[in-house]
Amino acid sequence: MGISIKGLNKDYFSEGKRIRALADVDLTIPAKQIFTLLGPSGCGKTTLLRCIVGLETPDSGEIAIGGETVWSKEKGIFVPPEKRRLNMVFQTYAIWPHMNVFDNVAYPLQARKEPKEDITRKVKKTLRFVQLEGFENRPATKLSGGQQQRVALARALVAEPKVIMFDEPLSNLDAKLREETRKELRDFLTELKITAVYVTHDRVEALALSDAIAVMKAGAIIEIGSPKKIYFDSDHQFVADFIGRANLIEGRVRVIEDSYAIIDSDIGAITCPKSPDTSPGNTVTLCIRPEFIKVMEKDTRESCNIFRGKVDSLVFVGEAYEGEIIIADTRLFTRIEPTLTISEGDEITLFFDPDQCFVLSK
Repeated sequence: MGISIKGLNKDYFSEGKRIRALADVDLTIPAKQIFTLLGPSGCGKTTLLRCIVGLETPDSGEIAIGGETVWSKEKGIFVPPEKRRLNMVFQTYAIWPHMNVFDNVAYPLQARKEPKEDITRKVKKTLRFVQLEGFENRPATKLSGGQQQRVALARALVAEPKVIMFDEPLSNLDAKLREETRKELRDFLTELKITAVYVTHDRVEALALSDAIAVMKAGAIIEIGSPKKIYFDSDHQFVADFIGRANLIEGRVRVIEDSYAIIDSDIGAITCPKSPDTSPGNTVTLCIRPEFIKVMEKDTRESCNIFRGKVDSLVFVGEAYEGEIIIADTRLFTRIEPTLTISEGDEITLFFDPDQCFVLSK
């Protein structure tokens, strides 16, 4: 069941000032996909989620779920949250501390007054699915953080909603458990083939979980695309910089040769694939990810994008060194294999893969 949003606006007022939380948001969320709203704190992603659920009332626009309009100011339509055929998993899990695991999961069905035998069957099936079979009688708050998250997920799944909403559900877990849980969550949601809308400010979480990502800034959606598109070939400077560490280099297009552009910059001439913005004479911003800047140990046949620089800093992070290299007063970030013998202060040669440099829109 997909979600359609048209012209959604929402303002708040604080100390006499208007704060624009959502600004003319148009968005289509495909059915049976994991769709992530990603952006910095205060960008409007949670407000948008709450408007879809029905916990916030927009100022204007329209929201439809599964082809049915659930909110429209113009048409005077408001479908209450409990009738929108969706469920929500909160950041704090919202587990009832006085209930055991079974009763926590069963609560939505009990609230609907379903028959006891149906409740028992559905709860056991759902707990088996989230790998908590046998935990029915355990106090929910005595479980680990990861297990509590699965209880919250089971409670959202047991009522068989068409859409599940997630508001930063993994932010309270430690790094290792967060990594394990997001893989489990991705597997669960993919197997269920239901629509999931996921809110996070964590770029790694968004890239690992999503089928599609919408990046938000100041209440507006800046760009929508697959994780690979957003990371490797973003159209916007804000998105490229937010989604991961990026080297942003200003330059001017000198010439177009076949499918490539040669761009003059402070560090020298850089070759990259041409784009609609790479007409001769145009000033552009290049994005080059650290992982695509390679240290050359010896001369090769490469004839472009080769630069000499000085290692300003090295930080060992296990699988690699994170290095800062100075080239003509420009600081570039790169990842260096730990097997290479390189020290701070060394002069090194770097190579940029031309096919991994891309031009950003302003």
